[in-house]
Amino acid sequence: MKEDLNIDREQKAIYERLSNKVIKSLNRRFINAQYVPNKTAALPVLMDMIPSGAIVGTADSLTLLQVGILREIRNRGKNEIINPFLRDDRGYFVADQDARVKMMRNVFSCDIYLIGTNAVTLDGKLVNTDGFGNRVSAMIFGPKKVIIVVGANKIVKDLEEALQRIRKVCAPMNAVRHAIKHHLAEFNKLPCVQTGICTNCNDHFRICHYTTIIEGEQKRRQGHINVIVVGESLGI
Repeated sequence: MKEDLNIDREQKAIYERLSNKVIKSLNRRFINAQYVPNKTAALPVLMDMIPSGAIVGTADSLTLLQVGILREIRNRGKNEIINPFLRDDRGYFVADQDARVKMMRNVFSCDIYLIGTNAVTLDGKLVNTDGFGNRVSAMIFGPKKVIIVVGANKIVKDLEEALQRIRKVCAPMNAVRHAIKHHLAEFNKLPCVQTGICTNCNDHFRICHYTTIIEGEQKRRQGHINVIVVGESLGI
């Protein structure tokens, strides 16, 4: 049958079912969560969560770039954006190293922190690995409100599967991405770039120095972390 050549409907149905399970688990952990079917639907939801005048901080996130939220905020012209990872059309950093580190610190005092996540478990744990530490630390404390956008492709069964996903998919792919698209030659020497497989190396340029597991919020802080689960593949 001709329609069997396309499994988009089947994938969408699975993503929606998994997303609903994750959302229930996150809510039980006092993390506000909601589902949207695709990145187009995610954009107005996110914009409604960001009031005019709020200072918005962010870090490196392919998911946010795919959704287009940072571009939409800039076009609205009513928010200051702190983005240490802003790049030009060629993929080079706009700011130098010292300026980027200063911006990373300033993110901790922003009103809203926009970011993605490496994995989310069916029982509602958010699992992330970072090379510098700025991304994962700001998810936990500092910004007044954290909004995490996650594609349904990042839903995993449990913590073990989350860590495997990070080692097998996120770290190698991100390292290759930085080497190829962002002209960071130091990443070319990483074993995961050379072989495509994580070897748990001790290279000082490795992008998996810091691993965090967010297991929930204190009830009195509910509303601090907010998750938008998008029913399609986003990010790495």
